[in-house]
Amino acid sequence: MEKIGSSTPNRAVQVKSLTAKQTLISMFILGGLFFVFGFITWINAILIPYFKIACELSNFQSYLVAFAFYISYFVMSLPSSYLLKRVGFKKGIMYGLWIMAIGVFIFIPAALNRTYEIFLIGLFTIGSGLAILQTAANPYITILGPSEKAAKRISFMGICNKGAGILAPLIFASVIFKVADNEMLKQLPLMNHLERQLALDELIRRVILPYSILGMLLTLLGILIRFSPLPEIDTEQEDDELSSLNADKKSLFDFPYLILGVLAIFFHVGTQVIAIDTIIAYANSMGMPIMEAKVFPSYTLFTTILGYGLGIILIPKYISQVNMLRICTILGAALTLLIIYSSGSYTFLGHTTDISIWFIVLLGLANSLVWAGIWPVALKNLGRFTKVGASALIMALCGSAIFPLIYGYVADMSNVRTAYWILFPCYLYLVFYACYGHLIQRWLPNFKKK
Repeated sequence: MEKIGSSTPNRAVQVKSLTAKQTLISMFILGGLFFVFGFITWINAILIPYFKIACELSNFQSYLVAFAFYISYFVMSLPSSYLLKRVGFKKGIMYGLWIMAIGVFIFIPAALNRTYEIFLIGLFTIGSGLAILQTAANPYITILGPSEKAAKRISFMGICNKGAGILAPLIFASVIFKVADNEMLKQLPLMNHLERQLALDELIRRVILPYSILGMLLTLLGILIRFSPLPEIDTEQEDDELSSLNADKKSLFDFPYLILGVLAIFFHVGTQVIAIDTIIAYANSMGMPIMEAKVFPSYTLFTTILGYGLGIILIPKYISQVNMLRICTILGAALTLLIIYSSGSYTFLGHTTDISIWFIVLLGLANSLVWAGIWPVALKNLGRFTKVGASALIMALCGSAIFPLIYGYVADMSNVRTAYWILFPCYLYLVFYACYGHLIQRWLPNFKKK
């Protein structure tokens, strides 16, 4: 029986003591969890334009969807680490799934009243549950085997995550949008106030059925996780070498490469969410209806999966995970300039579309192995600081809340294409971290007297 006040639950095991079967089972369970992460997270790509129409919002207001969802990571990450220390990984994951279910069920009264603020509360609650899951699952998969192969393991998880992300916008859009809606959306400006309100009420209430089903599935999944064979891993114990190395460490700020890694995650997730959550609006600005533009987030996520595949094949046999991180960050900076400065158009689905949209799609490839590259080098040799360090990295996911708002503000003030400039300094910092920042062991040089 677990001691209630214990910082490390009983029956926790060292990673080295896990059998091949236990490791494989853990990988499959975590793969399922990452599928859930992806499905719920990337629904936002369709929720943003959906709420913009149904709740009559500006660009800035519509990107509050991403803000409410991701700011919860900033608020909940440290509490998540303390929860995991108290109850362990498995129960923490169970609680995270149940909190997500509560957030999903909040969508029902929000839809019945067509109240955007209640939707935002639901999104914040969903994000809070995900913060717990991410704080548990990411360090778990990072330490579940040799450090030099961590990027490969994370790439497997990424395929599960982004595979769900490809399906989520398409499935959700097929449920809430109908072919006849294209004509209805054209008629909205011509309707009187009552007609418009009735049409928008009918549109927003289409989320009730899918979110009711999703809430029940999350509740059930939490129960299944509680009784699953997922082993509890002990991250509190350090071997003699690591204990000696960390003897003088008092807080996370004694690990510069971790703090710089937190900032790297902050910028990385900002670039990732912009590439996926803004592309429908960007295509729509070129005259492409939402029913047709809805495919572009899936294209972006598909290129991300291609990147994961390359990571699985190449890392570490042909290229180190650090060198792959360098390549991806440099590619992201180059693609940003192509988005802004490229010219030319083509016909796609009967609409003339600027070629720059495909450079946004290719950002998925550039972003694919950045997360997988940052986590192993940022968590390296943290020992007893691993759970708190992981929570700090998860806290940096609030970048996904902030950057879409900046993008939406710049898009309102200028245009949707110019707004992509905000990606460039993000990639420049990521290049710095990949090339130099992850190697920094102390804040000031250690000058020794000769």
